[in-house]
Amino acid sequence: MNKTLIKDAQIITMDEKGLVLTGDVLIEGDRIVQVAERIEAIADRTINAKGKTLLPGFIQTHIHLCQTLFRGRADDLELLDWLKKRIWPLEAAHDEESVYYSAMLGIGELIRSGTTTILDMETVHHTEAAFRAIEESGIRAFSGKVMMDYGGDVPARLNESTEQSLSESVDLLEKWHGRANGRIQYTFCPRFVVSCTEELLTGVRDLSKRYNVKVHTHASENKDEIALVERERGMRNVLYLDHIGLTDPNLILAHCVWLNEEEKRVIRERGVKVTHCPGSNLKLASGIAEVPDLLRHHISVGIGSDGSPCNNTLDMFSEMRLTAMIQKSLHGPTSMDAKTVLRMATMGGAEVLGMEQEIGSIEAGKKADLILLELNEFHAFPSFDADPYSRVVYSAGYSDVDTVLIDGKLVMHNKAMMTVDKSIVLKEADRSIARLLRRINEGG
Repeated sequence: MNKTLIKDAQIITMDEKGLVLTGDVLIEGDRIVQVAERIEAIADRTINAKGKTLLPGFIQTHIHLCQTLFRGRADDLELLDWLKKRIWPLEAAHDEESVYYSAMLGIGELIRSGTTTILDMETVHHTEAAFRAIEESGIRAFSGKVMMDYGGDVPARLNESTEQSLSESVDLLEKWHGRANGRIQYTFCPRFVVSCTEELLTGVRDLSKRYNVKVHTHASENKDEIALVERERGMRNVLYLDHIGLTDPNLILAHCVWLNEEEKRVIRERGVKVTHCPGSNLKLASGIAEVPDLLRHHISVGIGSDGSPCNNTLDMFSEMRLTAMIQKSLHGPTSMDAKTVLRMATMGGAEVLGMEQEIGSIEAGKKADLILLELNEFHAFPSFDADPYSRVVYSAGYSDVDTVLIDGKLVMHNKAMMTVDKSIVLKEADRSIARLLRRINEGG
C-alpha cells in the first residue's frame, strides 16, 4: 500500500477525548494507521504541514448536486413557490450532460472548501450522470434519485409512477451501492410527503429494510408545507412518517425547523437523524431549527448547505458560523459553542450517516478523509494560545483550505484541484444552464 506521512501539523482530532496536538499522521492506503507527536516512517509521500491545521474532512448531510446549475435563479422566494415556480421547471429541463456538470460544479466547490463526504439528493432523471461525477471526482457520497409520484403543480416530466420510481431506485442501488471502494452509498430519496403517495413511502420503507440503506427526505421545513401535509394526511410530517413505519435509525430528515414536542419524542425514541441547514432556512425564510434542544435530547444532528439556489454557497465554514450565530440571538451566547458546532460538522455528520466508526475524527483505523488549513493570514491571527475550535469556526474560511485527502488520495493539494478540471467545468456549466433556460423558454 502507498504510505503518506503528514508532518508537524496542529491536529484537531475530534475524538472523544477532544485531543489536540502538534504532530504527525501516517496513512497506509485509505486508512489512518498512526497519530502521534512524532512518527518515524518511510513514506511514498511526505506532506510538510508545519504551521498548518489538520482536521477531519467536513461531512455535509444535505446537498442537492443537481441544483448547483440553478445558483442565483430562484432568489427571494419561500419554499413552495421556490419549488413550483423555479426549481421543478429547471429540474424537469435537465439532461444527462447538465446533471453531470451540475454535480461536478458542486463537487468542485465542496472539495475546495473542505467537504469530503456528502448526503446528496438528485432529481428524478439522469442520476447515473451524477454518480459518474461522484466516482470520478473522488468525493465520498450517499446519494440517490429523488422520488416523486404525487402532487399538484409538478411538471409532467418529474411526476413518475410509483412502480417506476421504486424500480428505477432499486436498479440504481444494485449498480452503484458500494462502488469506488465503498465511497458511493445508495440512499432512497423520496422528496417529501407533499410529493409522495403513501404507497411510494411504504415501498421505500420495505426496500430500506431489505437492503439496509438510508432514507433521506425533507420534513417540517416550512409552515405551509406542514399545513398541507396535515390537510392531506391527517397529521404532521414526522407523526405521519411514524404512522406508516418509516421512522427508524436509517431515516435522515432534512430541516426539521417546525417540530412539536411529540415529533421530537418520536425522533429521539426511533433513532431518527436530523440535518440542519441554517443558510437555506434563513434565505427561504423558513425559520430557525431548535438545534440546541435537539442536541440536549441526544438526537444526532449534522449540517448541510442544501442546494445552491436556496443558499448560493456550499461552504461549510459559512454554515458552521450561521449554526452558532443564529442560536445565540435566541438562546444566549453560550447556546452553541465552537467545539459543539465543529463536532456537528465532523463526528455529528458521521453519526447521522451511521459512519462514526469510519470517518469524522482523526484516529488510527479510520478512513483518511482529511483537510489541511493554512491559517497564516490576517483574519486568523493572533494564533498565540488561540482556541483551535474558535479559530476554525469563527475566523477561518474556505480560502484557507490548502489540501484535501479522501480515502487516502489527494483530491486537492496546495489549493490545486487534482480530480476536477476547473476550466472545463466552469465552461460547461455555463453552456448547460443556457441550454436548460432555452429549453424552458421554448416549452420543451
